[in-house]
Formats: sequence, structure tokens, C-alpha cells
Amino acid sequence: MKKIYLIIPFVIALLTLTFVSCTDSDDEVVSEPKLIIKFKFDPNQARLNNLGQPSTVAAGNAAQSPIFNSISSHYIELAPNANTQLGQGVILYHAPETTVGGGNAIDFAQSTIVAQDETFLEIPLSQVAAGSYEWMRVSLSYQNYQINVRSAGVDYAGTLASFVGYNTYINTFNIGNAIFPVNGNRAQGYWAFALNDNPYSTSGQAPAGATTVPNPIAATSPIPSGSCVVTGRFASNLVIDGTETNDVVVTLSLSINNSFEWHEVNADGKFEPSAGENVVDMGLRGLIPTYVK
Repeated sequence: MKKIYLIIPFVIALLTLTFVSCTDSDDEVVSEPKLIIKFKFDPNQARLNNLGQPSTVAAGNAAQSPIFNSISSHYIELAPNANTQLGQGVILYHAPETTVGGGNAIDFAQSTIVAQDETFLEIPLSQVAAGSYEWMRVSLSYQNYQINVRSAGVDYAGTLASFVGYNTYINTFNIGNAIFPVNGNRAQGYWAFALNDNPYSTSGQAPAGATTVPNPIAATSPIPSGSCVVTGRFASNLVIDGTETNDVVVTLSLSINNSFEWHEVNADGKFEPSAGENVVDMGLRGLIPTYVK
């Protein structure tokens, strides 16, 4: 009997060691560091023009800083320097496109739409070429935000869907209970609007070429007309050397400082569609990229 009592603890110890060893082996997962991209909306960031210079609201127009709900991007690229031509940097993201509507267009149905601080893109750092990057390029395609409107002397809040990509194929989408059956391509500047908690809705098109797209390096690295490739500079270069062990989180801070602009009929600083006031510009007003490693 004594031999049996001696064997039993030995067997239990052996089984416990085996179980622990298997558990440790199964649970040990090496997490590969990633590049993570998020958006931020800043109404106090500098308001820039197409050349990246400070800009005021045009005479005869008025503007407001909207309250952002969400955004989408069509294209994201890292550029080593100011001479890097569009498409010659490291392309991190290119959204799905389609020709269902005729010409090539962003496929809105497949767009990734996020709110502030939500992850828009997450890719392994091993997929990002090692290098030192001074500039970030972001082609914005869709914005959804709240604005204030006036009708018959009464102020209302409403939600605006703003399509600022070069060309977007849109099927049917909704803003609350308002349904917009488009089923076709829409050029940069198409918008749809619905009052909150009210059945009123409408849609329209901003003038061609009127959407502001800040690009401080336009002299050395221009962007195509009608695109929405906003360009911003890192305070210090983002360096990827391939030895990173932690995630790199890039935040794209977009200026929404008076980014919703219209032509005034009644010079009161209130957007009044019922008075014939039309949207002229929905472009973001600058990009400041930052990173945490």
C-alpha cells in the first residue's frame, strides 16, 4: 500500500505539469505590432485654403463649424518629402471602387465610416515600408454632421450627408427616417439634408471645383482637380524602421473650423435654404497628423 501512496502524488504532479505546459503553449500568442489610424475633428484648428494658408470666409458667404458624427476616407498615403508625387509614397489604403454608375467611382456601400477616435484602419507594421515620412495624404470621401438652419425665423437642427470624394456611386441611403434613392454616380459636392425629428428633407450639389482641399505642398506635389486629397505635415517625421514592438497610432486631426459654407441671401449668418441660400463649400480646412509609438 505504501508504494501505491508514493506513486499517486507522482502521477498527479506529472499530469499537472503536462496540463500547465500545454496551456502555456496554447495561450502564448505573439501579437504583431500594427499601424492604427483614427480621425479627430477640431473646430479650433486653423482654417486653411487650398494652398494650406490661413483663410477667412469669402465676402457674401457665411459659414459654421458643424458637429461631426462620422467620416470616411477613400485613400491614405505616407509621403517621405514635399517632392513625393501623389501615388509615389507608401499607399496604406484604397477604398473599393465601382463602374456600376458609368465612370469609375467610390463605392459608397462598401465605405468604412467611423466616428471620432474609432479605428478607421489597422494593418500590420510589417506591411509598411521602412522609411522616414514627413507628410500624410488623406483623400476624404464622406462626412456626416449636424448643422443649424433657419426657416421663417425659426432655428432648427438637422443632419447633412456630404459627399466630397472625386466621384461616388450611391445606391439608396438614409438620414434618420429620410430616404434618398440615388442609384447613380454623384460628383464631388453632392449633399443631402434632413431635419432632426421632422419630415423635411432635401438634397443638392455644390458648384464644381468649389470644395476646399488644403495642400501646403501644391507647388511641388499637386493633386488632381476634383479630388479631396488633404495633405498635412507631421511635427517630426514618422520613422518606421521595422524593429517596432508596439503599435503605432496615427491620429488625423481635421479642421472643421467654419467648414460648412454657403452663399447668403439674407445677411444674418444663418443658413436659410428656404430663402434660396445654397451650399458652396463643404471641404475640410486642414490636416494635422500626429503619432504615438
